[in-house]
Amino acid sequence: MAEFDVDLASSRIAEQAERVEADVSARLERSGPVVGKAASPDSTIEVQVAPGGLLTGVTIHRSALRHGSAVLADQILELAQRATRRAGDKMYHALAPVVDASQLEVLGYEPIPDDDPDADTYSYGR
Repeated sequence: MAEFDVDLASSRIAEQAERVEADVSARLERSGPVVGKAASPDSTIEVQVAPGGLLTGVTIHRSALRHGSAVLADQILELAQRATRRAGDKMYHALAPVVDASQLEVLGYEPIPDDDPDADTYSYGR
């Protein structure tokens, strides 16, 4: 039975992690901030989120207020969900060349099919 060198294995894993970290940092630096955006069909409400769904911006035009607070809240939540999917798609495509797809999906970053209504109309790093 062959001996297993724990120190050597640990060193190799650490080196690999450092390479991936450097590759990811370089890709994100080149791509700029990764955000997801969504707007209501009439563009009276717009939201922006970071990957993972942290809301980073909301714009509500005065005309959107006429529908009442419950409708407004529902629209904001729906748009935030759409923007979160878009941010996850962008992060997936930004990192897919350097991080295994299964690991990205575990983090919640999944590609959106082109025919999906949540797919952005522009490409990002593709």
